[in-house]
Amino acid sequence: MNRTIYIESLNKKSKNDNIIALQQYAKEHNVAIIDETGLDFLKMLIRTKQAKLILEIGTAIGYSSINFALLSDDIYIDTIERDPLMIAEAKKNIALFNLENRIHLIEQDALELDIKELRVDYDMLFIDAAKSQYRNFFEKYAPLVKPGGLIIIDNVVFHDLLFKDYIKNRRTRSLIQRIKAFNEWLKDMEGYDTYFFNIGDGIAVSIKGEEHVRDSSKSNK
Repeated sequence: MNRTIYIESLNKKSKNDNIIALQQYAKEHNVAIIDETGLDFLKMLIRTKQAKLILEIGTAIGYSSINFALLSDDIYIDTIERDPLMIAEAKKNIALFNLENRIHLIEQDALELDIKELRVDYDMLFIDAAKSQYRNFFEKYAPLVKPGGLIIIDNVVFHDLLFKDYIKNRRTRSLIQRIKAFNEWLKDMEGYDTYFFNIGDGIAVSIKGEEHVRDSSKSNK
């Protein structure tokens, strides 16, 4: 038994039959969802931060939002999804958990959505959508996060493909270059303290600072 297997064996696994069914559905239908280790890490951050208002970019089947909402009856989530098939599945799953009053599914392309329709005081922003658009998502939606809030990005190492010496597929090579460029941009982003974690498929956590808010308000005058 190696260290990773040992540590994972110590963490409690979900005993909720409906959550297990979502995991199985995602596996059988090739739907990308956050892995259990990454999910546990995010749930810990939510509890530690006592986040109550969360914005998610990329609903998919609703797996992350549902797990977040199940942490506390005080948690409310706005989640954005553009794929009609994913929207239909997410609606069904959200209803299965009776979370329609706390998970608001926005059926639109996140890059086209008018952010004036959203709140401006989110405790946490979770980005788990098109990897090629990570920087655009961050720039558009990070201003909606309150000072001290968290911006969390999943899949920053893209199944370890960032470390391959050669990748035949040109589109994949291009995507990897964009992810690498985003990671470099994010680590030096002023106004945010960003940390990268070797958890799951790689997770970045940016903490929004007070100084960034003051600078942004000046630039808008």
